[in-house]
Amino acid sequence: MKIIILGAGQVGGTLAENLVGEKNEITVIDSDPNTLRVLQDRLDLQVVAGVGSHPDVLKKAGAEDADMLIAVTNSDESNMLACQVAYSLFKTPTKIARVRSEQYIIYQEQLYKQQNIPVDHIIAPEQLVTKAIKRLIDYPGALQVVEFAEGKASLVAVKAYYGGLLVGHALSALKEHMPNVETRVAAIYRRGRPIRPLGTTVIEADDEVFFIAATKHIRAVMSELQKLESSYKRIMIAGGGLIGAGLAKRLEHNHNVKLIEYSAERAQYLSAHLDKTIVFCGDASDPELLNEESIDRVDAFIAVTNDDEANIMSAMLAKRMGAQKAMVLIQRSAYVDLVQGGEIDIAFSPQQATISALLTHIRRGDIVNVYSLRRGAAEAIEAIAHGDENTSKVVGREIGDIKLPPGTTIGAVVRDEQVIIAHRDTVIEANDHVILFLVDKKYINDVEKLFQPSAFFFG
Repeated sequence: MKIIILGAGQVGGTLAENLVGEKNEITVIDSDPNTLRVLQDRLDLQVVAGVGSHPDVLKKAGAEDADMLIAVTNSDESNMLACQVAYSLFKTPTKIARVRSEQYIIYQEQLYKQQNIPVDHIIAPEQLVTKAIKRLIDYPGALQVVEFAEGKASLVAVKAYYGGLLVGHALSALKEHMPNVETRVAAIYRRGRPIRPLGTTVIEADDEVFFIAATKHIRAVMSELQKLESSYKRIMIAGGGLIGAGLAKRLEHNHNVKLIEYSAERAQYLSAHLDKTIVFCGDASDPELLNEESIDRVDAFIAVTNDDEANIMSAMLAKRMGAQKAMVLIQRSAYVDLVQGGEIDIAFSPQQATISALLTHIRRGDIVNVYSLRRGAAEAIEAIAHGDENTSKVVGREIGDIKLPPGTTIGAVVRDEQVIIAHRDTVIEANDHVILFLVDKKYINDVEKLFQPSAFFFG
C-alpha cells in the first residue's frame, strides 16, 4: 500500500516504523525538517517537509496515487483539513484523522461524512486510553485486557504469582482445575522472552501469561494464575484532563472516586460537571494532601497528567504511602518498560492504544480488530473468515491443518453468540471471527493472505 503519514511525532514515527517493515510505501510529512531527517536515517521511507494540509505538499508526497492518508499531527483542525484536501483534490480512497477535542467527537455521526468532512475513520486517543484503564479497573490484577467480537471474548495478560493454583503445574492441568471453563493460553513471556505454550509447559512464578477465554470466564481463569484481588472500590485520579475527567465519569457511579487537579479553574469546571467525584485542587505529589485524603485506603491510584515525570513520581509516592495499586500514563513509550513492574504496577502508553486503532484500519483482509502488545513486538488480531473450501485457505479446514506462520496461534473462534476455544480439530466456518496471537508481528502479511479469499484458490 502507498500510505502518507501526516505528522512525525511519537505516533506518526511509531506508526511509520510499524508499517515500513510490512512492505508498504511510506511517505511522512512534517513541518520540522530535523525530525524528518532523524526518521529517514532510521527507516526506509520518503519524507516531505511542509504544511501537510497544503495541496502542493500533499501532491509532492504522492497524494495523486496514494491509497491512504493518516493525519496524526497535534492539531485536530490540520488533520481534518488535510483529509478534506486529499478527498477534494486527489480522491484519496481512505482518510484517517486523529481527533482529540471532545466537541468534535460528540458530533462525529453528523460531522464525518463525505459531503461534510470526508474522514473515513477518526482515532480519539484519550477515549481509547480511558477505555483501556476502565477494563483494568474491572479486572483487578490484569496487566492488559483487550476485547474481541463486540466484547464476547477477551485476551488477558496476567503475571503468575507464587501461590497461584497453576504455578508449578503444566498447562494441561488447566482443564482438570476448571472442567467447566474453556480457555487457551496464547503466549507466555518468561524474563521478557516468548515461550511457545504446549500442554507440557510448566508455568513459573513471574511468567507473563496471555490467555483467551469468553469474557464471562475471565475472572475464573485469573484465579488459577494468581490470588484473585478484590474489586477496586476507592479510586484516586491525578490529573483532570480529557483522560482523567473521562475516567472519573465512567467510574463515579460504581466507585468512590477522588480527583486531584492542579489548575484551580479546571478543578472548578470538573466539580460542576462530574456527578459524584470529589475534586481537589492541588499537587498530586504533595504527601500532606495524599495523607489527608487517606491514600493508604485507596485501592488504585491512577496518574494521568500530561507530564510523565509528575505521573511517575506521584504514583511512586502514593504506592509508598499505602495505595494498593499504582497505574501511570506514559507518553514516551521508551519509559514504559523502565517503570512497570517495580513500585508502579501498570504503565500504559496512549501511543500503543492509538497505533492499535490505526492498524485495525490499515490491515488487509477483513481484519476488524488489532491490538499492539508487548510494546509493539506482538499483535492480537480478529479476522473474519470469508469464502468457502474452494476460495479460502481457512474455511472448512481443521485448525491443525492450517499453515500458520511461525509463532502464530489461533486462540478462539467466535461463531454468532458462541465462543469456541481453539483445538486442533476445530473446523473454521464462513463468517467465523478468528482470534489470533502473533508473537512476532513481522508475519502479519502472511496472516492477512490467509484470510483473503481468492477466486483462483482450490485447496
